[in-house]
Amino acid sequence: EEAAASLGANRWQTLSRVIFPQLLPALITGFAMAFARALGEYGSVVFISGNMPMRTEITPLLNITKLEQYDYAGATAIAVVMLVASSSSCSSSICCKNGAVVTPPFEARRVIPDLRSRKPPPMSSAVSSLQRASPSGHRPLATRDAPWVRVLAITVALGFLALFLLLPLVAVFAEAFRRGVGAYFEALKDPDGMHALKLTLITAALAVPANLVFGVAAAWCIAKFTFPGKSVLTTLIDLPFAVSPVIAGLIYVLIFGAQGWYGLYLNAEAPWFPAFQAWLIERDFRIIFAVPGIVLATMFVTVPFIARELIPLMQQQGNDEEYAAITLGASGWQTFWKVTLPNIKWGLFYGVILCNARAMGEFGAVSVVSGHIRGETNTLPLHVEILYNEYQFVGAFAAASILALLALVTLLLKSLVEWAHARRHAADAAS
Repeated sequence: EEAAASLGANRWQTLSRVIFPQLLPALITGFAMAFARALGEYGSVVFISGNMPMRTEITPLLNITKLEQYDYAGATAIAVVMLVASSSSCSSSICCKNGAVVTPPFEARRVIPDLRSRKPPPMSSAVSSLQRASPSGHRPLATRDAPWVRVLAITVALGFLALFLLLPLVAVFAEAFRRGVGAYFEALKDPDGMHALKLTLITAALAVPANLVFGVAAAWCIAKFTFPGKSVLTTLIDLPFAVSPVIAGLIYVLIFGAQGWYGLYLNAEAPWFPAFQAWLIERDFRIIFAVPGIVLATMFVTVPFIARELIPLMQQQGNDEEYAAITLGASGWQTFWKVTLPNIKWGLFYGVILCNARAMGEFGAVSVVSGHIRGETNTLPLHVEILYNEYQFVGAFAAASILALLALVTLLLKSLVEWAHARRHAADAAS
């Protein structure tokens, strides 16, 4: 960008001819994932849509309606359509990742239309001219804009954040304390609400460690080894971002529900491993409409968070230190504990924080597999929905404020991890 500015390109030419071609594969991938996620959004839409057929009932809501009517064939047909749409988005992201082309050097391209008649100078000449044009203490050419442009950009960004993030957060606490502090704490003492909070914490305590193990193993495999289908595996890790959580819950219902494979196994007259079947029946071991199903659904939707934080970090670090440790006689386990893990610990903390926040706030998949049984299978987000539908707004917003506080604590921990990592990086650079 600096070289283009030094050669006379304006900001639009620099954006369209230099920056945008390099960002195009990532933009297409991000758009495909965002489009798939928008198709499958359920948790936030269910509160504001009204669920009116033929008017505000989007596909995930229709899927839930089919499940409530025990129309598994109709729910499955809708799920297949949504899966095809999500798979198409994932396929486009695979094509973009595999087809990404590194942009050639600036001096080898004709970036500025009015300079086509003359040969661009070498990169060193462009940089030296840029240094002469931008003395110390002055803003670089590529970011030198009129004051009104900077003010407009900052105003739009802050306005967007205030409207879509800060205002809803303030509204949650304002509604929770509308009838006073006493009513707020009285709503928090609700036994069903306390059980929902306890179940939410238990679910996160089980799902996060499981995804921690998987995320580290997947990142190690993808970042440290080369094998056929590596890009496909990387994209499959992102699949929970694209697939609707409602579809994920439906999958578990079809597998572990009374009409699924697990139910057929329990009702089989001559099953494999009869002793195991008898053990399950004797203990009334359930997966759907019980805690195991909630944990499984939460694990599915939180799979990508730790792995996606570690993969680029481990790829950037390379394998040199591991090779050196093995050359010096370290075993694979010693190499992991003494070399790899210390290098990725900050990224690992960051991924765990995000995974935990997503696990505690999951709604769509858990709504399908929980059964909404008060005092048994309701997590805190489901408890908020029930109270809101019963017009118990103080209780609903009081429970929602707990989730908001957990989110704020997550952001605080995230900032502390980033600060500690930056401080450690600065100390290492200084030494």
